[in-house]
Amino acid sequence: MRTKLLVAALLLASAATGRAEDLKTGTPELKSATALAFGPKGLLFVGDSAAATIYAIDTGDTKPAGDKALNVEQIDSKVAAVLGVAAKDVKVTDMKVNPASGNVYLSATRSPTSTTPALVKVARDGTVTAVSLKDVPFASVKLPNPATTAKGAPAVITQMAFVDGKLIVAGLSSEEFASTLRVIPYPFKDADKGTGIQIFHAAHNGALETHSPIRTFVAYKIGSEDNIMAAYTCTPLVKIPVADLKPGAKVKGKTIGELGNRNNPLDMIVYTKDGKDYILMSNNNRGVMKIPTAEFGSAAPLTAAVANGDTAGVKFETVKELTDVMQLDKLNDGNALVLVKAGTGFNLKTVPLP
Repeated sequence: MRTKLLVAALLLASAATGRAEDLKTGTPELKSATALAFGPKGLLFVGDSAAATIYAIDTGDTKPAGDKALNVEQIDSKVAAVLGVAAKDVKVTDMKVNPASGNVYLSATRSPTSTTPALVKVARDGTVTAVSLKDVPFASVKLPNPATTAKGAPAVITQMAFVDGKLIVAGLSSEEFASTLRVIPYPFKDADKGTGIQIFHAAHNGALETHSPIRTFVAYKIGSEDNIMAAYTCTPLVKIPVADLKPGAKVKGKTIGELGNRNNPLDMIVYTKDGKDYILMSNNNRGVMKIPTAEFGSAAPLTAAVANGDTAGVKFETVKELTDVMQLDKLNDGNALVLVKAGTGFNLKTVPLP
């Protein structure tokens, strides 16, 4: 009876604090921070490509911070100030809004020539603070077969999303099909070798590619089927059923759009407006694209190469009001948060979803 009462007390304590039982207090030794994602109750996932490791960190940031717009000019200077470096030495590698609180988290490097990582919190009142990793509740999982070349190492973890109790991770592995999607249940136990992904790349002379990493993706349900909508450099849009993501499997994604070459996709979000779903995707050379999802289920796969610079497949429009967007995330149902170039620096801006 005493044992049962003790177990019940521990479970109640865990529920009250929002901490999973697998989290242990310690100091994560990050070697890099190339991707972020949020789980429930302020749980922050940090992808460390250099160490081929994913950390789950309890931020304790669960109190709603209000729904006011967040606009911070020269955010790079403010981040640099809390990190003790010059603004020119700060490079933001990812940005995510904590759905539990509405506060914003940035991953950054302290020098453009190194991968020394840092995490920064931007509160909804614009206050910028460094996130301490000393003696925090965390868990970690090692990826078993990461890409090992110097060129591929930064892309070991390119994007993550927490979906239905599982962390979906895109990046490069050392397998024959280097482009890999992993589905890692949480709480962590271990990570399997993942699923190798092949795609048809219309802008690359119709090549079948297995070594180009997914740059950004979103999870999206089409009918009753859960899918990954993935974007690659130069810029195919590919549909991959989550049910096909089995350890060791090799899967050919369905390319349903070619959005233009000489371009690198940066971030994607899904939102609903006037009863219709859209994907909003930022890119380094082709602006921000608004892509209706209505055609995703019926779109025929692309099977022919496209001419240099041409587009094909699902329709999209470029949002002319949004330029120089480097990071993008959904702030709330009506607004996005963007990190935009501003002269030699960067601003954080709240913008209406188009």
